[in-house]
Amino acid sequence: MRRLGTGIGWRPEIADAVEHMPGIDWVEVVAENVCPGHLPDSLLRLRERGVSVIPHGVSLGLGDAERPDAGRLAALAERAEALGSPLVTEHIAFVRAGGPLTASPRLEAGHLLPVPRTRDALDVLCENVRIAQDALPVPLAVENIAALIAWPCEEMTEGQFLYELADRTGVRLLIDVANLHTNHLNRGEDPAKALAELPLEAIAYVHVAGGFERDGVWHDSHAHPVPRPVLDILTDLASRVSPPGVLLERDENFPEPTELERELGTIRAAVEAGEREGALARASATTGEHDTTETETVTGTGIGTRTATGTKTRTATATVDESAPDASEPAPTAPDEATRQRLGLAQAALLSALVAGTPVPEGFDRVRLGVQARALAAKRADVVAKVAPELPLILGSGYRTAFIAYAQGHPMHGGYRQDALDFAEETLLGGRLTEGRARRELRRWWLDRSGPAPRPKSRLGQVGRVGRTLIRR
Repeated sequence: MRRLGTGIGWRPEIADAVEHMPGIDWVEVVAENVCPGHLPDSLLRLRERGVSVIPHGVSLGLGDAERPDAGRLAALAERAEALGSPLVTEHIAFVRAGGPLTASPRLEAGHLLPVPRTRDALDVLCENVRIAQDALPVPLAVENIAALIAWPCEEMTEGQFLYELADRTGVRLLIDVANLHTNHLNRGEDPAKALAELPLEAIAYVHVAGGFERDGVWHDSHAHPVPRPVLDILTDLASRVSPPGVLLERDENFPEPTELERELGTIRAAVEAGEREGALARASATTGEHDTTETETVTGTGIGTRTATGTKTRTATATVDESAPDASEPAPTAPDEATRQRLGLAQAALLSALVAGTPVPEGFDRVRLGVQARALAAKRADVVAKVAPELPLILGSGYRTAFIAYAQGHPMHGGYRQDALDFAEETLLGGRLTEGRARRELRRWWLDRSGPAPRPKSRLGQVGRVGRTLIRR
């Protein structure tokens, strides 16, 4: 795997700072936030300097029950080519459910939700990953996500699930150590156990980020400093394998550039500490200080050894034999439509409970689902405020309360821009605003963005036509 070095998530708010930061080898950009034909000047200048730019997708839905959308795949491929990227990355998550597969309304989560670690879900995910790999011009790496909720009756640990995914598809892994920390606090999963079960040679790079605690759970916010436990997991990972790249993620609440540089220095130090620990452990094993070892063959990914205490180490020169499948096991077959439908029904039931207030599916923690539902509504409010910044200005301090109340009864069926339009329409039609400046400005904002022909069967569309006639007069 190509070595990337130390990187940072490129965001428009810190573009100038990133350009001038010392020691930045590469950056990662949210794929959906850039247009191939109009790349930001800052990214172009970074590329000219030889800084690699990797597009990081958030909306493909590789864990969805349906196959990946060809249009979304084409858009991700276009961005990879425009940026000259060595690879592209996405998430092991589902982001939408419903539709023809389940004969139910299509719902958008607006968030990365966990895939059940079951054989059915793994079969679907593997086929979806292969479809994506065939459509992309460069290698694909997929990221483990943070989760507030756990599926009942899971059949594998996270490490086992990721191992099988990589083994069956050859996909690379983007390991987010902050997400391992989040799942440790929220789901009781052991980060060290997950690392011990991973195919470490499949790692493309590593994410590091901060978060915060609220409602008794840890939220992976990407808006707070990286805590010490996350750095400790990074050190543990680096003691097992030298990561090809490590990247700091920060999406909002940006500190001064000097603080970001300090965090990057702390991340480098954590990696170096882990590499020293790993070198010492391997040297001790070589000289016979650990005289009880067993050799373990890692099918399709590399070679490793496991010490008597269960700590796994990997050799830096591990070989990969991708051409020789294990003849002792039958090749996995693509999931049939019944498998996809079972998964689709389960995902639709969960997502509907989270965004439409339908009953909680059997086996889920009701309290934790309530926390997740509130988090989804809050995220929708935050993102809509970014894509339509006029709305908080028009509605003032009442925007957030009004939007969260709207979100609880109105699932998102399209993207965030459509969500903003739907919220404005519902606010106007629902009589939540009395006549006055705010209502007039909101109405004008909606009319300006609803298109030349208002949507059919909309009472507000009728109002819009009348309004435009009066304006022309």
